[in-house]
Amino acid sequence: MLFQKNQKKISSILRNIYKPSLNEKDIDHLKDQIIQIIKRFNKNNSKKKLAISEKTSLVICYGDNINSNQKSSIQVFQNFFKKNLNKYFNAIHFLPFYPSSSDSGFAVKDHYKIEKRIGNWSDIKKISKTNHVMADIVINHSSARGLWFKNFLKKKRPGKDYFLTVNSKFNTSKVVRPRDHKLLKKIDIFRKSDYLWRTFSADQIDLDFKNPSVLLRFIKIMVHLVSNGVTIFRLDAIAYLWKKNGTNCINLKQTHEIVKLLRLISNLLNVETIIITETNLPEKENLSYFGKNDEANWIYNFSLPPLLIHAFLFENSSYLNKWSKKLPNAKFQNSYLNFIASHDGIGMRPTEGILNERSLNDFLKRLKKNGSKFSYRKVQNKSKKVYEANITVFDALKKSDTDPNGKFFLHRYIAAHAIMISFEGVPAIYFNSLFGKSNDEAKYVITGNNRDVNRYKWSYENITKKLNDKNSKQSIFYQNLGKLLEIKRKQKAFHPNAQRLNINLGSKLFCFKRISLDKKQTIISITNCSSVNQYPKLNKKYSKWKNIINPKINSLKKSLRLKPFETMWLSNI
Repeated sequence: MLFQKNQKKISSILRNIYKPSLNEKDIDHLKDQIIQIIKRFNKNNSKKKLAISEKTSLVICYGDNINSNQKSSIQVFQNFFKKNLNKYFNAIHFLPFYPSSSDSGFAVKDHYKIEKRIGNWSDIKKISKTNHVMADIVINHSSARGLWFKNFLKKKRPGKDYFLTVNSKFNTSKVVRPRDHKLLKKIDIFRKSDYLWRTFSADQIDLDFKNPSVLLRFIKIMVHLVSNGVTIFRLDAIAYLWKKNGTNCINLKQTHEIVKLLRLISNLLNVETIIITETNLPEKENLSYFGKNDEANWIYNFSLPPLLIHAFLFENSSYLNKWSKKLPNAKFQNSYLNFIASHDGIGMRPTEGILNERSLNDFLKRLKKNGSKFSYRKVQNKSKKVYEANITVFDALKKSDTDPNGKFFLHRYIAAHAIMISFEGVPAIYFNSLFGKSNDEAKYVITGNNRDVNRYKWSYENITKKLNDKNSKQSIFYQNLGKLLEIKRKQKAFHPNAQRLNINLGSKLFCFKRISLDKKQTIISITNCSSVNQYPKLNKKYSKWKNIINPKINSLKKSLRLKPFETMWLSNI
């Protein structure tokens, strides 16, 4: 009965996506194909739960973030993870490990293979036995040098009719762009002139989801990933999936319906999975991907990184406080994925409607002084705006107008991560951030790609040597962040769905309360966002609470004092 009810839901969603282009017979046929995929998977896989709790923390990495001549990259990473990261993280996000022609893996040539130098599916399966594995479904586009596109040009399967072409009458004047290159590429094919759609680069050709075969293909890819141990799916660039003449071609109804469909299918699989949408957009648009608790399980907390960095650079938490107060608590079993750094840059679109123009300009100027490059997007096919700042978090926080020599660089760095780790949701730390990696200027000089400043790859011998030296920069950052993660794992009030309440203590402090699901534990996270001591006035009832970051310091004897850029986690138990 339950499965029958969900079949009706699948049919309903398919109608919302494809009517009137598909008739009822075609929709029924498509639904039957989807049901068969689910049934085949469930027949071969027993039920498996995915436990998410305060112990859940995610490390973001490339499959080849660590290299050695002896083994495949994923095997090298696994050895490093067991030795150094296993006690802090129980989830790993491997960025695209597929054969790719550009964009560090995001121009996928074959979704069913793993790049040989990185590893193979048995490596992923092995890691998934002891950790949650997250992988990308690069769903919006595919490589111009991959099998699908080669077949598209020959009208062969798989790939025939997979890619989006439009004619000269297609109105793109309202299209929202994430890049500044030319969107359309004229191509003479099949005895007519058409234009290929390229949202992200000339090498990344957009797929045409108006063709149901493309949707079906990605459902199969998702199930293939589950079969190989992946249980968390990052839907890359999902907001741009559906295009319609004369619209902004972003966040369209059909895109949301496709996310709903993937969520429903994932719910019907015996192996429990999580879908996370990657939508680097203004806050309201990003939040829309929770749907009515029927779209993404998780969404990236895209506004947090720029607002956090802004607060520390200008020693002013006003914007951060205002945003935190308005941010809704996620519904139970939905979650924010919190992060500061990623393989890309610090997105600026999430600050729209939050930072005013002057504050944004001051922010960009400061980031430029700290070594940032900038990637741009076109607005209405004319002017350009900064889309993201390409800089490591270490360099972003290294110096400020009030600290031009970087006296407090480590304090700012640790405090920013303490906030991110304790904030409502699941914390995710980019691999290079664990070691305070600075901009990789050498790689940037070679490639000219702005994003490469934050995509450094380590040798196993080098990073191991650095960590063995307790006085090295890498070891100091690793020890400090590791300590926070270790403490976090033991606090019920840091469950992803533990209630969060903002406490506004003025523009020099950022404070919020977390309350465990069983209401037994409450933690006050309070951070000094300035370079001078702060003496916040909290309710006297907190006088007996302990600072779990540093238990040796009595939290509130006479008055509470926070040193420059210090964080305290005050717990009632």
